[in-house]
Formats: sequence, structure tokens, C-alpha cells
Amino acid sequence: MGWAVVPLVSCGLATPFTIGFAAYWRRSLFQAVAACVYTLCVAIFLLALIGYGDVEAIPEPLATVVVLGFGFSWLGGVIHSGIMVPIMAKGRRGAVPRQDLHQRPTAPVFPPPPVQPPAPPQSNHPGWVGGYRVLRQLGRGGQGAVYLATAPSGSQVAVKVLHDLVDETARARFAREVDAARRVATFSTARVLDVNISGQNAYIVSEYVEGPSLEQLVRKYGPRDQDSLTRLALSTAGALAAIHKAGVVHRDFKPSNVLIGPDGPRVIDFGIARAFDQVTVTQGKMIGTPPYMSPEQLTGGTVGPPSDVFSWAVTILFAATGRPAFGEDTVPAVFNRVLNFHPDLSPLPPALRGIVGACLHKRPDERPSASDVMLAIVH
Repeated sequence: MGWAVVPLVSCGLATPFTIGFAAYWRRSLFQAVAACVYTLCVAIFLLALIGYGDVEAIPEPLATVVVLGFGFSWLGGVIHSGIMVPIMAKGRRGAVPRQDLHQRPTAPVFPPPPVQPPAPPQSNHPGWVGGYRVLRQLGRGGQGAVYLATAPSGSQVAVKVLHDLVDETARARFAREVDAARRVATFSTARVLDVNISGQNAYIVSEYVEGPSLEQLVRKYGPRDQDSLTRLALSTAGALAAIHKAGVVHRDFKPSNVLIGPDGPRVIDFGIARAFDQVTVTQGKMIGTPPYMSPEQLTGGTVGPPSDVFSWAVTILFAATGRPAFGEDTVPAVFNRVLNFHPDLSPLPPALRGIVGACLHKRPDERPSASDVMLAIVH
């Protein structure tokens, strides 16, 4: 620290060196500028002294500038150095030992981060459902979760685990409904392969249809063209006719329950909703999706095949327009439209307007059957 008195004993001539060293040590632009100012003052003094040989020979006002510059570099350097030395000494005590310049790495070296133990794998599926090995979750709804799984035979299946069937009466009713659903002809439907009502959760196993739902397809690519609408209407009406012939009512027909597979549309989740009727009444829940529910579902009337036909017509209108015919805002507003509003059918192909309009009658006894809908489309 003895170099701090250098500006004093050198009459300020060494001030640029001491402050320059401080600028280098602190990596400070301000100290570097100060060192340059001190250098300028010392340079003016030395040049004037060399040029005139004697301070008293220097004319005014240069003499005043030389004296001020000399005094500034001397007194200012002493004061400046007195301030900087304690700061530099304090920084030196907490500094990391300096490396040799020739061995300094080109990039800073940081200590390696602490090794964290691997987190346990996160899973949103149960691993196994009965004898079916779960691969991944396909979706989740009000009734339960659907998983893609591998059957003991090695084929891929869809397993729907139902969460609300905890009552033995509800489970027995569910088994009867699914037994009826297994008799449904496989035309444009996903076959029911297995059912289990024992254990913590009941589940139903059906054929896996690889493809998006009608809802996903329309949301992504927009309304269907006329030919696609006609094929969709014919195949889904045929699926409903097969479901009704087996004595089953779907009760929740909607775009998300129509899968567009490689071989055409397939209707899924039939024969499940009725098994939840008693459960949902007890729990205060609702069976169905409001924009696709029939008037009799909303008013507590008898829900039979005509209810599915009404929901089918609303689904076809969604495929033609990209939006539900009765809206999807508040539940009371949707209910009011379902009960009192007649939607615009002009987006439909002319061949479908008449039969879709007939299916949208508010009174169920005025609607055609699913078989009549098929015949009307082909004729």
C-alpha cells in the first residue's frame, strides 16, 4: 500500500500511473478517464516547462493553466489515491487468487451443479386395468377416463374406466345395459368386447378406432363438404338404427362420440348413459351434453330412440356449420333454444334439409326413426 503516497512525493507527476493502475485493478471506466485527465495535466506542465525553461517565463494565461493543472495532478492525485487504496485493499481481501495470464482459460469456469436424484416417472394412467396393459390416456369425461391398452391377445383396445358406479345396484344395471349393447350390429359402431363390474372401478372394453372424433375434425379443418356430410349422415343414422334394433338408447349422441376411422365414421359410448341415470339423479348431475340434448331430456320426459334422432340432427348441423345449432354459451340459454328455437338448415345440402328438419321436431312422436332417416337419405 506504500504506492498510495507516490503522488505526494512525486509532486503529482506519478498520479497518472497510480490512478491508471487503480483503473486496471477495478476494471473501471471512470478511473481510466480520471487517469487520462491526470496525464493531460502533467503533460501540459512538462511541455510548458520544457518549452520556456522556467516557470516564471511562461506567459499568461498559459501560466495559470499550467499551475492549475500541476496543482490538480498533485493534490487531486493524493486525495484520489487516498480514497482508492482502502477500496482496492478491501476488494483484494475478498478476491479470488488471480491466475497467470498465460494460463487463464478463454471462458469462465464454474463449479459443476449438484447432482439431483432422478425424479420418479409421472403417470396419468393406472398401468393395468384387469388383464389389459394401459399404454396411454385417450381422453377423460364426466363418466370416466378412456385409455388405449393392449389386450392379452396383443391387439389394441379402448378401455373406459367408470368412476361413479360404486353402488352394487348401479353396477348390476350397468352390466345389463352393456350386455344389450354387445348385441348391437357392428355396422358403423365400435364393438363392445368386454365388461367388468368387480373391483374398485367398473370398466368396459371396446374396439379401438384409430382416428379423430368428428368434433376434433371439424374444429381443426372446418365444416364438412356436401359429399362428406351425406356419407356421415348415412353411416351414423345406420349406426343408430342398429343400436335401437338391439333395444339400446344412446342418450349421449354428439360429435365427440363419433370417431372418424380409416374405414369411416364409428359411433361409440352407446349403452352406457342409461346405467348412470340413477347415479346422476342421486348426485345431482346431468346425463348428456346440453347443446345436443333433446327437449324430452331437458323436461324429464321419456327418453327413447327419438331422443337420439334429435341429437343426431344437431350433430349433422354441427358438421355442416362448425358450431352447435343451439349455441354453447350458458346452460339456461342453450336449454331455452332447444325448447323454443328452430335452427337455420340452409348450410345443409338440399337432400338433407328435409329429413334433418323432421328430426328436430320438438315433439318426439313427430320425428322419424333412425331407419326412416336412412331410407330418406338414400332416396
